[in-house]
Amino acid sequence: MKLLDSIVTQAASMVAVRHDLHAHPELSFQETRTSDLVAQRLTEWGIPIHRGLGKTGVVGTIRKGTSTRTIGLRADMDALPVPEANTFPHASRNPGKMHACGHDGHTTMLLAAARHLAQHGNFDGTVYVIFQPAEEKGAGAQEMIRDGLFERFPMEAVFGMHNWPGAAAGKFAVSPGPVMASTNEFRIVIRGKGSHGAMPNLGIDPVPIACEMVQAFQTIISRNRKPIDPGVISVTMIHAGEATNVVPDVCELQGTVRTFTIEVLDLIERRMRQVAQHVCAAHEAQCEFEFVRNYPPTVNSPREAEFARRVMASIVGEDNLLVQEPTMGAEDFAYMLQARPGAYAFLYNGDGSHRAAGHGMGPCTLHNPSYDFNDELIPLGATYWVRLAEEWLAKAAA
Repeated sequence: MKLLDSIVTQAASMVAVRHDLHAHPELSFQETRTSDLVAQRLTEWGIPIHRGLGKTGVVGTIRKGTSTRTIGLRADMDALPVPEANTFPHASRNPGKMHACGHDGHTTMLLAAARHLAQHGNFDGTVYVIFQPAEEKGAGAQEMIRDGLFERFPMEAVFGMHNWPGAAAGKFAVSPGPVMASTNEFRIVIRGKGSHGAMPNLGIDPVPIACEMVQAFQTIISRNRKPIDPGVISVTMIHAGEATNVVPDVCELQGTVRTFTIEVLDLIERRMRQVAQHVCAAHEAQCEFEFVRNYPPTVNSPREAEFARRVMASIVGEDNLLVQEPTMGAEDFAYMLQARPGAYAFLYNGDGSHRAAGHGMGPCTLHNPSYDFNDELIPLGATYWVRLAEEWLAKAAA
């Protein structure tokens, strides 16, 4: 493993930064303390900053030489509304809030890289370090773009990275094409006619209509969608009735849809609407159908994914590169990849054995109250960011 000496020597101080961030988690669009810390550190290292994109976002500009070549590196800053089960010294001091996804580590790795690039970077061009709010809830990437991210800071390509539990720490994965799914929500209200539970013939029962609808939705996946095109329809909530002897007036369904392409998403939304409306009509009930599209699929550009993979291999060797198996989880970095070419990579976080005494009973998986970022990854992640930026700016423009 070829880590940068200057980053390794600063590792302890950056671990302290990560622990400070972990102890003071802030939810989406509330990252004021976090963005203050980021801005302060970048300023201390002589990096010009811009604040306010996406409300609490911070962008640093590291420019050397005369080249007009550019690259963007992005980290997310927000925490989750999760009560922390860990009891180690850097556990959350903000009740009900926790860095349960490792954004504290993401922020720290990019800070460590920014420090090195400003003080020791060997490149000709401009590196934009993007500290983004509200990845978990609120589409902070989209808000930064709406506020002019790519107009104010024109970049040829943009790269992101997420820690990923489940494989040995220090392994990377990046692949071309879809790597994370779109996330979408639906809400369906079935309006029937209430009656006595002993005399259902006098009403229109929305409950069996809902059951028929849920079953029919799965035929969209099994019979309308091409078998080679991934898609998920999950009805996760059904609400109806308040008494055992009353047929309710209304039944409400809610759930999520995940796809890797917009084409499959269009198909699923269209067919779900048709199924819901016609099943209700067949039973003389009324239907209200609402479908909300949230984050689009995260799709890596082939050229940039291959470039990132070559950089990873130069640091950890081919044996430590894995195929990036796509996940039905979602990521708002997708908006940046819709606007610019780039790649979103995974840096594996281990199996949880890195955690010191005081962690909770749960596994070290993302969005788990016993999760903690693996501090051993900070020098590696920072080295990857530095090498990625330096080699991108050194190569010939496309």
